[in-house]
Amino acid sequence: MSDTVAKLTIGDKTFEFPVLSGSVGPDVIDIRSLYAKTGLFTYDPGFTSTAATDSAITYIDGDKGELMYRGYPIEQLADKSHYLEVCYLLLYGELPDKAKLADFENRVTRHTMVHEQMHFFYRGFRRDAHPMAVVCGVVGAMAAFYHDSIDITDPQQREIASIRMIAKIPTIVAMAYKYSVGQPFVYPRNDLDYASNFLHMCFSVPAEPYVVNPTIARAMDLIFTLHADHEQNASTSTVRLAGSSDANPFACIAAGVACLWGPAHGGANEAALNMLKEIGTPDKIPEFIARVKDKSSGVRLMGFGHRVYKNYDPRAKVMQQTARSVLDLMGVENNPLLQVAQELERIALTDEYFVSRKLYPNVDFYSGIILEAIGFPTSMFTAIFALSRTVGWIAQWKEMIGDPQKKIGRPRQLYNGAPTRDYEPIERR
Repeated sequence: MSDTVAKLTIGDKTFEFPVLSGSVGPDVIDIRSLYAKTGLFTYDPGFTSTAATDSAITYIDGDKGELMYRGYPIEQLADKSHYLEVCYLLLYGELPDKAKLADFENRVTRHTMVHEQMHFFYRGFRRDAHPMAVVCGVVGAMAAFYHDSIDITDPQQREIASIRMIAKIPTIVAMAYKYSVGQPFVYPRNDLDYASNFLHMCFSVPAEPYVVNPTIARAMDLIFTLHADHEQNASTSTVRLAGSSDANPFACIAAGVACLWGPAHGGANEAALNMLKEIGTPDKIPEFIARVKDKSSGVRLMGFGHRVYKNYDPRAKVMQQTARSVLDLMGVENNPLLQVAQELERIALTDEYFVSRKLYPNVDFYSGIILEAIGFPTSMFTAIFALSRTVGWIAQWKEMIGDPQKKIGRPRQLYNGAPTRDYEPIERR
């Protein structure tokens, strides 16, 4: 807490509120006593100027285009680390030594199988169900299968639930994919790393051997890492709000999955790829850009701009390089999607219309291309996003549960409905 106070004058009265300082980033005005002192609430639709919690997990500076997990820049983690090490960092606050990392990886690997009865649960869904509908339902159902780890007051049960979710979510997502394409479920393999195991469960079939390409596995691991957490976004805030009621961890993560499914949140990479397919070839970009600039057309430029970043999304730079390496490997170096993407990026970085509006490419712009090249249908993109983000949700949930200031979430409102009125009998209406 700083010595600074903020003064609010209402009529002839002045009220003081403390100003709090974090380790980095803007200070915040502590208005917890606002209603008690003034009888007023603040009005902030979308919570764009409101800090709902204090956290030590992830920091974003949107103006500078910076993203840090526990203080480590995302560029360094993407270059030097791997997903399970990043999971450990997010969960426990520090990078592990060799022994701790080996123990953590072993615990995750040994929990990748799901309860055998869950196979029958999948068969209750229609074969053409969206994978996110399946994942949301199955994650919520985990509380029925693993009720020995739903007591949130028990630190050991919280730990077990955390490991189970991180370990089983790739299996759950892969099974959703296999179910959607009518292929048999593939069991996880303990001899494969996290990303390779997921790819093997998605693309191997009993009829022939499947060997995971290390370049593809590395690209998959990077997608997981870059999406692992992103501060207090809509789905993370949903997890925290659900958790504030002391709901079990599986229900909280299912709530996050449901929120992520929204096209304005987790569905952005799918929308970006669909946009590139709609454009088709680079020669059609000028016509598309003209429609984007025409406000009456209703056409939006997907994969550009971000609610927080007002500079180049640092994750997009990593994704751009990875997209090129994956497409080169797959023998599609002349892929029209990448050509359209590159030309769109060039225009967005030079055209005054986009520069003035700070519409820089974001991570969704390239991740969709990579997932398409690997072989995933667009319906799987958001499910893979949910897989990646699960550890961030869990880390945020655990931090909230351990916060001595924890309260059940209860936003207020500005009511503009009918004032008090008397009930009229139906015959007099």
